[in-house]
Amino acid sequence: MARRAARRLYRALGRRGVFLAILGIGKTCWGVSFLVDPPSDQGLQLLTDLCSLRHWSWLWITCGLITFVSAFLRVGRDWAGFAAAIIPPTVWAIAYTAAVLSGQYSRGLWVAIWYLTSHVGVILWAATVPEHSVPRVPRPARRGKAA
Repeated sequence: MARRAARRLYRALGRRGVFLAILGIGKTCWGVSFLVDPPSDQGLQLLTDLCSLRHWSWLWITCGLITFVSAFLRVGRDWAGFAAAIIPPTVWAIAYTAAVLSGQYSRGLWVAIWYLTSHVGVILWAATVPEHSVPRVPRPARRGKAA
């Protein structure tokens, strides 16, 4: 029974929807972790100068929920999910890059590159993947005249 429900959900969401649902859950959980037990703010001074990491957690939570809800929209209307998914890792990458440039956190360069590739890059790629990639149908063999 659970297998049938999972198959039905997969068919309803499609590949893009499944990606957005997983991403939305992950971003929401990441935001909740900042809310419940904020980590060190090393490298994030650009953000913490404005407000605490507990406040910034709501960026991850809100964007995660938008991303998750967008999973249930049709292809073409799910753009808000991809846009929301990009925002938090881009903000974090900017903060880490600023920390490197100011000399506050030299390791921030590698963290910024990680956010830009494994988060932003993957999201940008997934946004361009069509829902269904159907291979070309081979041409049927021609009937020739027997000699």
